[in-house]
Amino acid sequence: MQEIISKTTGPAPWYWKSFPVVKSASGKEYEWVHHGEDGQLAHLVTLHEAGKRNDPLLALNIYCTPFAIGEGRLGIWCPEGRNMIRVVAFELDGLKPFVFEEIVGWFKQSTERIFAKVEPSADFEFSAELNEGMQELSVPELLRDLKEISIVARRGTTDDADPACAIFVLYPHAGLVEVLPQRWFNRKEFDVGRQWITRLTRDPVSHRIIGDGVKIPAFRLSENGREVDGWLE
Repeated sequence: MQEIISKTTGPAPWYWKSFPVVKSASGKEYEWVHHGEDGQLAHLVTLHEAGKRNDPLLALNIYCTPFAIGEGRLGIWCPEGRNMIRVVAFELDGLKPFVFEEIVGWFKQSTERIFAKVEPSADFEFSAELNEGMQELSVPELLRDLKEISIVARRGTTDDADPACAIFVLYPHAGLVEVLPQRWFNRKEFDVGRQWITRLTRDPVSHRIIGDGVKIPAFRLSENGREVDGWLE
């Protein structure tokens, strides 16, 4: 399970080496580039056509998590504002190159998470404060081929024992999202902000959610997806 988690995609820039390998519908291959922690492009991760590192097509700011959709598409989810989650999709063949000068200092000056010269082919948002349980969600048609996406986001709390985050399991093909407040992750037990859940996937055997985070060891959740069933390290 730890090996499965280690190959799971997490947010930019920390997990850029695990970002999905994608190919356009026309057969073009792509590569991800991390621009380090210093300089004018610090912390940015950019997508390029293979062998064309001077021609970025897409730039991801901090906390963006990309995922492959298939059929030459790339999806990205990220926090938006204080309590929203944004999910977008791009047609890889439709991306247009730009020059690095356009994004110099962008990470420090912009609240935008995603930079591209074209608009996403699909773009929608939903609240990170949705009620616990299964909720209907209006998902763009372009994303409905996906069976499941697991997203984690902070939630507002009034008490130190309240869940400080929730997992949102999207079922785009069905237009549903299951909201799973993480009862074990609260300000009483964790240093929220310095510790946070970063990536999630399914154990292929038990189908339970497994994951890890910053200063949080790998874990397996209970059958209901709301409590820790066991630590994996």
